[in-house]
Amino acid sequence: MKKAETPANAPTDKSIRSEGDRLRRVIVCAPRREYFRVDNLEAHNIEAVADPAKAREQHRELREAMREAGAKVVNLPELAGHPNSVFARDACLVTPGGYIKLRMGLRTRRGEEDWLAEAVEALGVPRAGAIEAPGTVEGGDVILAGQVAFVGQSARTNGSGMGQLSRLLGKMGYETRTLRLPAGRLHIGGEMSLAGLKTVLCYRGLFSRGFFEGFETIEIPEGGTASANIIALGGGKVIAEKRNSAAIRALRKEGFAVQTLDLSEFIKGRGGPSCLIMPVERG
Repeated sequence: MKKAETPANAPTDKSIRSEGDRLRRVIVCAPRREYFRVDNLEAHNIEAVADPAKAREQHRELREAMREAGAKVVNLPELAGHPNSVFARDACLVTPGGYIKLRMGLRTRRGEEDWLAEAVEALGVPRAGAIEAPGTVEGGDVILAGQVAFVGQSARTNGSGMGQLSRLLGKMGYETRTLRLPAGRLHIGGEMSLAGLKTVLCYRGLFSRGFFEGFETIEIPEGGTASANIIALGGGKVIAEKRNSAAIRALRKEGFAVQTLDLSEFIKGRGGPSCLIMPVERG
């Protein structure tokens, strides 16, 4: 039986219109066992198996940082057989009208969609739509920014998925701006992030003129894994991985308060700070 959906333009009290708004509630998935049980690194797109003790402590520090910033943190148990389930960002997208169930581009991550959708619904977020085959969209390729949605076309997010997503978001008043990522780039979320409602941290030279019209940009040189990936906490505060020195310097120069965390064990899984969280409520 098909799950009932709310109208795409119907507002919900737990929602996100902009990734730059204050973080209120978030879903995470702390590593316990599955993240370290990687039978095939290439199939799971993981560069190296993480150190369990270090990864657990790093994730604990991330959860604590978000709680100290005023966010409620919901910690899910890992999905059995899915080492990438710690990267909670990718399987669903919470919008002003409810959540959109996405469809993973990496085949070994298929199945995470239903698991995360169940958790989002348990928090009272209605369903606004879903990406259907042959479309694929992963959450790391979507950044909501007020009236604009920045979407990356990548090996994980295809044209069919982008079209479906654009139609769903269009009903909520979003203008979709798309970027075809160069080969080898994972998600658009590694190339840009919102630091505030109208401020974008991004790689220099990757984006076309006009892509960020209506926004201020803080540009940094390319380098490292997901160096432009941060978590906006709201009120001029952000979380950044401590090795991303260019981003940290640039953000502080523009007046942002940057909390740095060691997330080295998740860089081994090709993830940055925002890859580890599924924001459910901002504002």
